[in-house]
Amino acid sequence: MEHKQIEALAEKFVKGKIDYPEQVNPRVQEITLRIVTDLMKTINDLHITADEYWSGVEYIGDLGKEAGLLSPGLGFDHFMDLMIEEDLKAEGLDGGTVRTIEGPLYVAGAPEEKGFARLDDGTEDGKGTVLFMQGTVYGEDGNPIPNAKVEVWHANSLGNYSFFDESQSEFNLRRTIITDENGNYGFRSIVPLGYSVPPEGMTQKVLSALGRHGHRPAHVHFFASADGHRKLTTQINIDGDEYLWDDFAFASREGLVPEITMVDDADKLKEKGLDKPYASIDFDFHLVKDIDKPVQGSEVERRRVQG
Repeated sequence: MEHKQIEALAEKFVKGKIDYPEQVNPRVQEITLRIVTDLMKTINDLHITADEYWSGVEYIGDLGKEAGLLSPGLGFDHFMDLMIEEDLKAEGLDGGTVRTIEGPLYVAGAPEEKGFARLDDGTEDGKGTVLFMQGTVYGEDGNPIPNAKVEVWHANSLGNYSFFDESQSEFNLRRTIITDENGNYGFRSIVPLGYSVPPEGMTQKVLSALGRHGHRPAHVHFFASADGHRKLTTQINIDGDEYLWDDFAFASREGLVPEITMVDDADKLKEKGLDKPYASIDFDFHLVKDIDKPVQGSEVERRRVQG
């Protein structure tokens, strides 16, 4: 079928007869028409069979909540970040800490602490390496920001997240830290393990057909925000992980792999109340200013779990 014929059909199928003009959303109509047109052209150009088409429909029906995994697995989350960065640069908001994907496992409402927090509930004791991470939140002018908000969340030593893993307590390995008068934050936790998509799940079904794995390197997620500055969505990756630069979600980026120092000095261990070496990471957040003109990327509206 000629593409012009397909375009005419798509226009007819999407717009058709407008029975309820007061309900028309021009933006939804525009996006739907483009998607339907492009999909019909794909079916036509690749000679997709009816069996293949209905397999796709069934897959979408079965995908359910795994859409939050398939999206980063096919690179859409990372692609949206690149689009946001282009928009920010166009408005002169380039710079600051590199952003990267949020992922599907954030939970709102984590307990709030001032300056320093312990993230784990103690059930991880002896199961992994203790981690101390610390740094400063800086503003557009290069000065530290007191009372900035640093939201942090990560997986446990088995690669699982609280709320999604019923064996963990609520908000285990999740906290909101308000920076102190010097703009500093810090926390104690454990070095996380990377996770994988469910091996028998719908996301891995597609990845396997593409010849790809579904593994993520160990990482720690962050939101960082302050008055007058744009909210930052980012994560740091644990150096040395075998999937560091082979992340199925394409979230590893230069500038987000800080050095990890193993501390075994007896005095420092005593100071921390530990008898085994611990890992230490220094990482600062640099925020960019906010502007009155709406620019996508500061507050992304999406469905999130409420704690």
